[in-house]
Amino acid sequence: MLHTQEGRAKDNGRNHHQHYSVGLALNEREIEEAQRLRYRVFAEELGARIRPRVAGVDADFYDPHCEHLIVRDEQAGKVVGTYRILTPEAATKVGNYYTENEFDLTRLQHLRAGMVEVGRSCIHPDYRGGAVIALLWGKLAEFMLKNEYRYLIGCASIGMADGGHNAANLFVQLLDAHIAPLEYRVFPRDRLPFERLVTGHAAEVPPLLKGYLRAGAWICGDPAWDPDFNTADLPLLLPMDRLSPRYARHFMRD
Repeated sequence: MLHTQEGRAKDNGRNHHQHYSVGLALNEREIEEAQRLRYRVFAEELGARIRPRVAGVDADFYDPHCEHLIVRDEQAGKVVGTYRILTPEAATKVGNYYTENEFDLTRLQHLRAGMVEVGRSCIHPDYRGGAVIALLWGKLAEFMLKNEYRYLIGCASIGMADGGHNAANLFVQLLDAHIAPLEYRVFPRDRLPFERLVTGHAAEVPPLLKGYLRAGAWICGDPAWDPDFNTADLPLLLPMDRLSPRYARHFMRD
């Protein structure tokens, strides 16, 4: 069951763009469609160790408390992109944010009342040209602004199929330009020993991470290692008042 606040129903209305629609999942069936897409991408494509209760469905403890943002291809009749959103109110009910399984967020304690967590972002492999992520981001920005939430947190995952070298190189290369001020630093529970993995080669930046950083997000500390997903996870914080004007215009033009 979705836990939604009063007055949020109008956020659920679908926005239509050509043959796509974007909005919050309205029922259990739509949520399961999003979870099946997650399983396809994370387990089948990327090899994450997911232990599904229902075959082909990526579902966890946090899902019933989250809003699930979905993009549907109306012509094909399927969900092709998703994000899950944990509001501060829902995080209070649950007891923590998902990110707290990987990082100590003590220094962000004072931001919690306005801090939304996003995660489990994925797009069907046939739809990765940019349109679907733009729709997800636009609706997410609208959700944040309408509900007057001030901070967005989450993890940017970097695959470690190469042993973690790209992740280590990437973190080192991004540090100077994107590291958060000291008062917003968080601390990984299972720290990736990136110093031992750095090779100095130019790193490949995942598109989602590139988008966050261009929007104005900070990297809040050293990467954590997620053994189930075999990824290096970078903790990100985007204060909405840092959202770059170009991104704000792009998101809110509709």
